[in-house]
Amino acid sequence: MSTSVETPSPKNSNATDTANDDAALQPRVAGPLRRGVGAKRAVLGAIVPLVLLLLWWLSTSVLGIFSPVQLPSPSSVVEAGIDLAQRGELWTHVGISVQRVLLGFAIGAVLGLTFGSLVGLSKWADALLTPTIGAFRAVPSLAWVPLLILWMKIGEDSKVTLIAIGAFFPIFTTVYMALRHVDKNLVEAGRAFGLSGLKLLTTIQLPAVVPSVFSGLRLALAQAWLFLVAAELIASSMGLGFLLTDSQNNGRTDRLFLAIILLAVIGKITDAILGVVERKAVNRWA
Repeated sequence: MSTSVETPSPKNSNATDTANDDAALQPRVAGPLRRGVGAKRAVLGAIVPLVLLLLWWLSTSVLGIFSPVQLPSPSSVVEAGIDLAQRGELWTHVGISVQRVLLGFAIGAVLGLTFGSLVGLSKWADALLTPTIGAFRAVPSLAWVPLLILWMKIGEDSKVTLIAIGAFFPIFTTVYMALRHVDKNLVEAGRAFGLSGLKLLTTIQLPAVVPSVFSGLRLALAQAWLFLVAAELIASSMGLGFLLTDSQNNGRTDRLFLAIILLAVIGKITDAILGVVERKAVNRWA
């Protein structure tokens, strides 16, 4: 009885080699493609700001449609920024505001993630806490200011607390709703492997809602910047919110526009950084 040994035909061998070459080449091709798409998005995203800047310059410096009090020219806003920077005030305002936002955002995000997980996983906690949290969520930001001044005086604690309140609700709502809609079959599969409690949460449920968690975090970060201005109304003497109100009181529209632009730019930068973290987290855990 003879045995025959099959050898791969040249045709199959060539096909395998080609497939392997394509697989090895794919990561090298994907990188430039992603960079090309990112560069294209950046160019497209810059079109609207550049058009708005052009219209702003035309309406103030060329056509004179608005007076400097109503709408200062771009050059006067730049000059106001340079003047504040030379005095050493600009970066102090920026640094104080960024510090308050990041600290308040961190506290609000941790609390929102904790309570959102608790209410999303427990029917008892859902019935007990959801009505109260929903009622507090409807309270306007400025309504908290007198109470925080009464309780915490006019120091940093009251400002950071107000920002944390603003950051809490978006992440709480997002995590709560996401956990309520996790695939039940996935949860049952985890329990079949002996997972329960915190282990089930960290192994199955939280990874399943990573995209939703980061959506909530980005909303919370935006809300933190919104609450910053209200927070810096609490007898503040530094920060971009203070710069806004002080410029309004002194009729310095150029500084007022400078504060608005800085809030927009820094808010976008922090959101972009969080977006990078989101992509890495989604690729790793989701």
